[in-house]
Amino acid sequence: MKALVYTQPNEVTYRDEPEPQFDPRADVLIAVDAVGICGSDMHAYHGHDPRRNPPLILGHELAGRIVQGPGTGQRVTVNPLITCGVCEFCVQGRNNLCANRTMIGMTRAGGFAERVATAAASVVEIPQDMDTRAAALTEPAATAVHAINIAMRSLVRPLPECRVLVLGGGAIGLLATLLLRSYGVRELHVAETNPLRRASLKQATQINAYDPRQSSGPAANHIDLVIDAVGGKSTRNIALECVKAGGVVMHIGLMDWASEIDMRKLTLSEITLIGTYTYTTADLRAAVAALHGGAFGDLSWVEERPLAEGARAFQDLHEGKTAAAKVVLRP
Repeated sequence: MKALVYTQPNEVTYRDEPEPQFDPRADVLIAVDAVGICGSDMHAYHGHDPRRNPPLILGHELAGRIVQGPGTGQRVTVNPLITCGVCEFCVQGRNNLCANRTMIGMTRAGGFAERVATAAASVVEIPQDMDTRAAALTEPAATAVHAINIAMRSLVRPLPECRVLVLGGGAIGLLATLLLRSYGVRELHVAETNPLRRASLKQATQINAYDPRQSSGPAANHIDLVIDAVGGKSTRNIALECVKAGGVVMHIGLMDWASEIDMRKLTLSEITLIGTYTYTTADLRAAVAALHGGAFGDLSWVEERPLAEGARAFQDLHEGKTAAAKVVLRP
């Protein structure tokens, strides 16, 4: 089969690869219809993820059809996390925290290929008439669903009454912005440094995103909820500056592993700082329903390219030459 393989830092190669090996008693084989390029794929591409070692087929945001195994013929997306099902977190319904988890596109071959094998228990069925582009966005949309739902538990007032700032106009930031709008948030600010993405975000959301390097954005101590979809030293500083007393900072991004933050303000102003990781299976199912129901809009901001042109897509993303917050590859 044809696949896009991460071969060394800053290089992915479209080439022939062996068919996926799988256990027909526990796994399924999926013919991939569409697969998105995630920020974590770019992190690996840059050689910054020690968990993803070349040669490796990356890709975990996918939609396709089961061609072998339980549910043959069913259109599906997948939970890329393959979990044990028996640990304390799995039995609590928090399987994203499973200590025994593995992951397609990380510890086993991923979806940048014509076919991918994964655990049958990780399959998430989608409606037969669901748009393929929308289905391929289930995983990043579920990340936004998970983060916002957790944040709402800590907010003192209902979300529509809150002032919200989203840091980052990539896929997670844009999907979070669209979901916040669908939840009725009235005062919503977005920060994004890439001018192409700011224009794309304006088209998708009608919000004028600002460049935090050139504009101060919201006033200090003004925001009830900050969603940091970048996770860099600079965005953490912006988040702590903008959030008001008693507010919430939801930290999703993983750009920088560590940095100092204003712990004095965090303490004296009773700021709630929450880290969030991916999603649960319930979040994925909720994301499928939301995408199919139009909660995220028409998704016209998503760019589609052939898998055979994947190397060019990675290069364009690396150089900031695409306005699209999400590039989806079609085998």
